[in-house]
Amino acid sequence: MSAATVPAPQPPVPERTKTRLLELVKRHGAQTAQDLAQGLDISVPAARRHLCDLQEQGLVESRTERPGGRGRPQHVYALTERGEAAFPKTYSSLCVDVLKHIEGLFGGEALLQVLDARNAEIAARLRRDLPAELPLGERVQNLVRRLNEHGFDASATQDDQGGWTFTQHNCPNLTVARQYAQLCSAEITLYADLLGVPVARETRIACGQGSCRYRVG
Repeated sequence: MSAATVPAPQPPVPERTKTRLLELVKRHGAQTAQDLAQGLDISVPAARRHLCDLQEQGLVESRTERPGGRGRPQHVYALTERGEAAFPKTYSSLCVDVLKHIEGLFGGEALLQVLDARNAEIAARLRRDLPAELPLGERVQNLVRRLNEHGFDASATQDDQGGWTFTQHNCPNLTVARQYAQLCSAEITLYADLLGVPVARETRIACGQGSCRYRVG
């Protein structure tokens, strides 16, 4: 094959470039568009386009900083909390280890006390959105909204008889829940407490089913 027929190198696909951009910010901290363009070997306008997309996705944020605390202010880009969450974490394994130590050192009753204390803290944060005077449907929908803020991908439905169910299509705590069923028991107790009516679990992700489905009332 002659040199004239050798295909020209293809530029990185946009999504791969965005991933590399996030990796650069993760590794080196807040970066200017110029720094990122140089690190990715792309033009500054291209870097800005990728940064704009990532801002719209909530993965990076822009702010103004002075290099070294002095000098002219410059526009830099840093990871948001959501951007940080895109990188692997070992929180689940750490949580399992801690629960194992609590159970081993102090017994199963101590483990339940820890989960009860966690429930009480969560309930205190959520209760203002679920006042008893609200209709049950509104309380269910408010609970679903708050669950979605924590990654549960939840939805609520009302049947023909007016009864409510809500479904969690994702379990952010799956690694822990598979080893400690007490976490799921504490969760259903929390929901019943917040909604002020009995809640029954019909399906459970930790048991291999596709979702956690709850019937309310």
